[in-house]
Amino acid sequence: MEPVTLETDRLVLRALAPCDVDAVYEACQDEDIQFYTPVPVPYRRADAEQLVGEKLPAQWAEDKDYTLGAFRKDTGALVGTCCLTLMSRGVWELGYWTVKEQRGRGYTVEAARALCAWGWDTLDVHRIEWWAMVGNTGSRAVAERLGFTVEGTLRNRSITNDGRPHDWWVGGLLRA
Repeated sequence: MEPVTLETDRLVLRALAPCDVDAVYEACQDEDIQFYTPVPVPYRRADAEQLVGEKLPAQWAEDKDYTLGAFRKDTGALVGTCCLTLMSRGVWELGYWTVKEQRGRGYTVEAARALCAWGWDTLDVHRIEWWAMVGNTGSRAVAERLGFTVEGTLRNRSITNDGRPHDWWVGGLLRA
């Protein structure tokens, strides 16, 4: 599938482009993004270049992962990214990260709501899942505002960038 562009009242969601590499690189210097998401640590400019130039376009082409950057309409600033990733037939996972300076303004909820709506309308979706490491209260707050039901905690679900296993929350959103 070719990348799409979505709009909300305050945001434009679009595929990341080479002109966004510096903003992605800067955002991924944040310790929270490095701890709670699977980005490389340390995060180098070359990682941002590979993500934007190779990885994300390939994922759109393979129809397995649809990532969009969210940008403010008023300033053009990168707010973050959100994605839908195919887990199994009809089940997609919602993921997102937000630039530190853009947190707490409702942008991530707005972007993720738009992406989920696109997913319901466009993809074969009957369930969207959300996963976050226990302690990532910002991610949980976004998921709950989107209507996800937190369904449980998985003990020692995965080893993260700190080399230790961590518990994870899992939630689900079903087609209304």
